Amino acid sequence: MRWTDYPKWGTWAADWAARYHAGLRDKPVRAQVKPGATLAALPMLAPDAPEPMDAILADFEAIIMPGITHWQHPRFFAYFPSNAAPASVLADQLVAAISPQCMLWQTSPSATELETRMMDWLRQGIGLPDVFQGVIQDSASTATLAAVLTMRERALDWAGNRDGLSGQPRLRVYASVEVHSSVDRAIWIAGVGQENLVRIPTHGPLRAMDPAALAAQIAADRAAGFLPAGVIACTGGTGTGACDDIAAVCAVAQAEGLYVHVDAAWAGAAMICPDYRHLWAGVDMADSVVLNPHKWLGTQFDLSAHFIRDPGALTRTLAIQPEYLKTHGADGIINYSEWSVPLGRRFRALKLWFLLRAYGMDGLRGMIRNHVTWAETLAEHIRATPGFRIVTEPVLSLFTFQYAPAGKDADALTLALVQAVNDDGRIYLTQTRVNGVLVIRFQAGQFDATEADVMTVHTVLTELAARLE
Repeated sequence: MRWTDYPKWGTWAADWAARYHAGLRDKPVRAQVKPGATLAALPMLAPDAPEPMDAILADFEAIIMPGITHWQHPRFFAYFPSNAAPASVLADQLVAAISPQCMLWQTSPSATELETRMMDWLRQGIGLPDVFQGVIQDSASTATLAAVLTMRERALDWAGNRDGLSGQPRLRVYASVEVHSSVDRAIWIAGVGQENLVRIPTHGPLRAMDPAALAAQIAADRAAGFLPAGVIACTGGTGTGACDDIAAVCAVAQAEGLYVHVDAAWAGAAMICPDYRHLWAGVDMADSVVLNPHKWLGTQFDLSAHFIRDPGALTRTLAIQPEYLKTHGADGIINYSEWSVPLGRRFRALKLWFLLRAYGMDGLRGMIRNHVTWAETLAEHIRATPGFRIVTEPVLSLFTFQYAPAGKDADALTLALVQAVNDDGRIYLTQTRVNGVLVIRFQAGQFDATEADVMTVHTVLTELAARLE
């Protein structure tokens, strides 16, 4: 295939995408293939001779698409959303065509400067003060790793990168049981060690980290010879939407001289609506914050917004400048590769620019508010249905529930119900555990979802529950 062929096949792909999205409601949300089906359909060896594009595209439809779970389906209510608004997709098509490597200002000045402006647009949109500066990371996992590395270096007076961790005091990092597993992985990769990620008990309906317990644990660790380094708080935890009292956590951390990172990967997008900002009150006291526009806001994966109070601490931790990466004769520039773990950087800012302009902040606020309202309404319908009980109340558009008819094995029936739902295909839900109890987890957040799509959940649940009975 040559660039002279691209208009033909590019048009085919655009038409296919439009047909695909128009017909999504007619497809089962979760892939309905058996394990190994796609692998068995693929040849053992790559072809020696070129193959025609029409044959490749035919195999794409026949082999690949049956094994795709439709994350853009308007009745995708599992995990968190991974949206792909069409304006954002169009931007990424343009990025793919020019394919710049945006590691330095000089390797594409527009990419760097657009990123600077987009992070400031987003900072203002979510209400962070202008002391914060933003950088686009690939995912919240990378932002959290960068935060853990920074808190490590800060606690060790910047000696970890230079001298290694051998012979250094044992560091401690604090978080509740509600934080995402990416925190554990960051702790591993940073060399802090799993045993030094200290879990603080939670309390209250939002399952928030107990600040008194945090303060007591820090004091106990200091007395035992450990070196406390930082705290990772969450707003909108993955399991149940847990929200720490950010102000209280930051107050403890500031008194102890610890770095605070706030993981708001999912819920942070909702902070474009001022009416939800009480969920992270005190976030202006944090050292860094991460949210994922590629979840609820509408840009497709990957685009994670990482806001930092002191970029100097981050770049002191991550930046390295061999001669071949220096830009001479240009003062005051930013090289965002010095703010990130990877050197290579995609041009992610373009899709955020397209998204914010094509839908406007008011349009995005309306979408998020609708999802929250519809989720709350659905929770009330489920609460009123015999045999069901709400286990954790809605936090934004996320809640959990159980199928627990009197005298029945609630865990077994709940698991059977979620399996029946996903085999049925009309909607997609996942399970989790709350205090050891198996529950079904619901969240609304797909870009094109309607109220009718959300209310379909109640119809499917009651119909399939009756069959189980």
